[in-house]
Amino acid sequence: MNRHWMLLGCLLAGLAVGLGAFGAHGLENRLTAIHGENAALVSQRIDNWKTATAYQMHHSLAIILVGIITLLYPSKLASLAGYLFLTGILLFSGLLYALVLLEKPFLGAIVPLGGLSFIGGWVLLAFATCCLSRPTIIQLKD
Repeated sequence: MNRHWMLLGCLLAGLAVGLGAFGAHGLENRLTAIHGENAALVSQRIDNWKTATAYQMHHSLAIILVGIITLLYPSKLASLAGYLFLTGILLFSGLLYALVLLEKPFLGAIVPLGGLSFIGGWVLLAFATCCLSRPTIIQLKD
């Protein structure tokens, strides 16, 4: 699964870059079409989008880290952290993207579950790294 974590993290990071580029270059026009001249709401939604892309990128890198850790030291806790990071990206970032594009305010009530998933992932990753055994160093005799 470790290579899958690294692949998934890379793909999600690339997606974050693409969504960030859309946020920087095309989102404002779309939001202005939806909200008219309500500049405050457009600005708030752009900030929501930026937050979603930043958290997606950070946690995509965390998923890559999970892949590296599990490659070197197989760890169920680290793998579980990877699942929580993925859940966090889907719930936190995904629902923020949906909130911005669909303007469904009730989605904002679910977003904190993604934040809790991120926190849980970091806690599990911390425990996983505390429990890692040190690699055996092989010394060669002359």
